[in-house]
Amino acid sequence: MAYQYEKVNKKLLVPQIEDQLMLYILQDEVNIGEKLPNEYDLAAKFGVGRSTVREAVKSLTSRGILEVRRGAGTFVKQKENGMNDPLGLSKFEDKYKLAMELFDIRMLIEPELAALACQNATEDDKQHMKMLCDEVESLYLGGKNHIQKDMEFHAWIAKCSGNRVVEVLVPVIYTAVTTFANLTNRKLMKETIETHRDITDSIIRGDAMGARCAMISHLTHNRKMIVQMRENRDK
Repeated sequence: MAYQYEKVNKKLLVPQIEDQLMLYILQDEVNIGEKLPNEYDLAAKFGVGRSTVREAVKSLTSRGILEVRRGAGTFVKQKENGMNDPLGLSKFEDKYKLAMELFDIRMLIEPELAALACQNATEDDKQHMKMLCDEVESLYLGGKNHIQKDMEFHAWIAKCSGNRVVEVLVPVIYTAVTTFANLTNRKLMKETIETHRDITDSIIRGDAMGARCAMISHLTHNRKMIVQMRENRDK
């Protein structure tokens, strides 16, 4: 079943179209090295103006995803840049299955990392975590791309756990955050903001059980959305 593109909030046009264009590419509608439809066709597909599509293409070009060739068109250069795909998992075709497998790993480690952060985070660590939480919320509400800052937020929690071994697991978190964000396409803005705040507040209070539960809630919202989207796709 073809992916059904949702109607777009006019206040968030460019970042939403950037997300939907990224999702369109990730769903193997266009393979690496292949040409994207022209601006007219993309504008019609997403229900926006050509200028909005042009800005979204410009953003993805700056991220190394697209390449604009003068006189020839816009081509897919890679489906994930190195920063967002440090494990090379972009080669897996079924992104929903990948998201579920990443969820399994995240559920094993991130709730406990949040609990450990309650014990080991310094006051400076906690203030930096609050700043990251605020920045993710501000970017999200402002309709800007929040994914990089979201990755930093989760990576900081891992760092605050005080476990040095967890540093080798941070790329898993990076890849998971990017995969979930690209698939869910801002559908979980309210849930993300609220659960990020719950996690942060719990860690600041030193409430290990609260932090653990808040992280589980955060991850569970993502899982439910992925399950729902995969079921809709397969109908």
